[in-house]
Amino acid sequence: MTPEGVLVTTRNYEIRVVGSIGPAAREAFSGLGVDVEPTSTVLSGPLDQGRLHQMLDRVRALGLELVEVREVPLEADHGSYLE
Repeated sequence: MTPEGVLVTTRNYEIRVVGSIGPAAREAFSGLGVDVEPTSTVLSGPLDQGRLHQMLDRVRALGLELVEVREVPLEADHGSYLE
């Protein structure tokens, strides 16, 4: 719950960007799983709505090309999780 007493729901997301991301970009997404595929990188982990928007802001700030954002079942994600 937030200080205002609002329940915050955390869901498991995958954020897919074009290409592979370097060490500096990986650091910006610490706490998320990073899976580099041949033509894209998938960032994954549990996020509430506020944290999801923060991650999307980072994608934009780093000049990464966003391909897809999707909610996935918990068992489909093999990455690490936010603490």
